Amino acid sequence: MLILSIMTDQKYITELHNDHKMWLSQLMLAQDQIRSFNLRLEDLVKANTGSDILAHVEKFQNQFIRENEVIDHLAHDIRGHEKEISGNAASNTVAVDHRKVADHPDLRDRMLTFQHIYNDLRTDFIAFVAKYL
Repeated sequence: MLILSIMTDQKYITELHNDHKMWLSQLMLAQDQIRSFNLRLEDLVKANTGSDILAHVEKFQNQFIRENEVIDHLAHDIRGHEKEISGNAASNTVAVDHRKVADHPDLRDRMLTFQHIYNDLRTDFIAFVAKYL
């Protein structure tokens, strides 16, 4: 049973590298969107000075700050894992595209959690902007 668990916790180096590239791309896209969302918040505040909107704006600003922190931590950890597998590949270049290394299920779970939370935040923000246009 333990051997099966170890086997399923391994991925090809190329698979992990592709995951890392895709995740970093998704994180950078989210960061760009957050920059755009913050600009949109500024526009909404200029056009709507009511106290009801300001509370929502502050809530979104705080959520965007937190998401940027999560993005920074995830990107750092992804780059760290990429460095590990690159080192593994460099230390033994024979059949590197056929070799498996330890997967990172905790990082995979963190990325899935981020995607879910960020998608909900983006959906809420878009609905909020539509309400105050």
